[in-house]
Amino acid sequence: MTLEELRARIDAIDGELLPLFLRRMECAEKVAEVKRREGLPVFDAEREQKILGRVSRQAGKRAGAARLLYSGLMAASRAAQHAALGGGAALRRAVDSAAAAAEPPRAESAACLGSEGSFSREAARRLFPGARPLFFPDFPAVFAAVAGGGADFGVLPVENSSAGSVGEVYDLLLRHRFTVAAAVSLPVRHCLASSENDVKKIRIVYSHPQALRQCAGFLKERGLGAAPCASTAEAAERAKAPGAAAVCSEAAAKARGLRVLARDIQDSAGNRTRFVAVGRRLILPPGGDKISLCFSVPHRPGTLSSVLSQFAAAGLNLTKIESRPIPERDFEYDFYLDFAGSVRDAGTLDLLCALSEDLPRFSFLGNYTELDAG
Repeated sequence: MTLEELRARIDAIDGELLPLFLRRMECAEKVAEVKRREGLPVFDAEREQKILGRVSRQAGKRAGAARLLYSGLMAASRAAQHAALGGGAALRRAVDSAAAAAEPPRAESAACLGSEGSFSREAARRLFPGARPLFFPDFPAVFAAVAGGGADFGVLPVENSSAGSVGEVYDLLLRHRFTVAAAVSLPVRHCLASSENDVKKIRIVYSHPQALRQCAGFLKERGLGAAPCASTAEAAERAKAPGAAAVCSEAAAKARGLRVLARDIQDSAGNRTRFVAVGRRLILPPGGDKISLCFSVPHRPGTLSSVLSQFAAAGLNLTKIESRPIPERDFEYDFYLDFAGSVRDAGTLDLLCALSEDLPRFSFLGNYTELDAG
């Protein structure tokens, strides 16, 4: 057969499949009414595993593809049932209330790492120009300030374009389940600063581990030993000692009277870091186009794949997925997810509400705008 003939046959088969799929979805919605009447949960893990086992046996060498197909069908059926039953009611109420207020994030105070001249301080200035900066020595202290009401928001780095994710911040975000109100992508240009006047006199270079990774090539090429510390601001303080230097911003170096021995020492010319503003209260500013959420998944084959496929089915573009171990649980993980979208879209909200019913440890973290600082 020719390619055109084979494609025509596939089109004909698809024409038979679609009416069957629609009939299946109609049955799923009727199942929802029965479950409502009898007080049964939407998700029936035992039945789904039996179905997957049966189709795997019947499909023979196509078992894997058949499992994938039926996993998607059952995920779509669950979503339809949740929508029919008004699932995710608590999430809908929270979103409706915050969306009605439609307030932009405002802050009188913003907690950030380090001190004047730090990149976190610059991110806070971009996000909250009039806010009073509150400086803390490490990330847990920033979260503690927000949790205790001492700061309106915490501004924290979550990801660098060359060094990757800031794992400690994700761990703290997943632990506290703060909401994300805004984000900014900031160009990051590092310098080598010291009280010494010659690189040859430098014996040790201090900085935050992320900054050291961003400049690893420069340091290795010059044979400079690296020592991690809590922030680039702390590094600049340590650089006052004889034989010491810091990887930091020029502003941090200037504030401490250090000499700039080398500029733009980051390995990537387009080095950027994403910062998020986290708070205790859900805020949905007008025009928010990025959504963050977190969840864990049951220990069954294909569960994460099934979750992610639902975003693809909804036409939503995932921009970030991060897994972090759940403390005191052996090899169990929370997943942090960013994607482009708005909860003001009914289909997107329906998906999140369905996931909130199906997934353990689900939290909707926010729908916000990410600024590009140029």
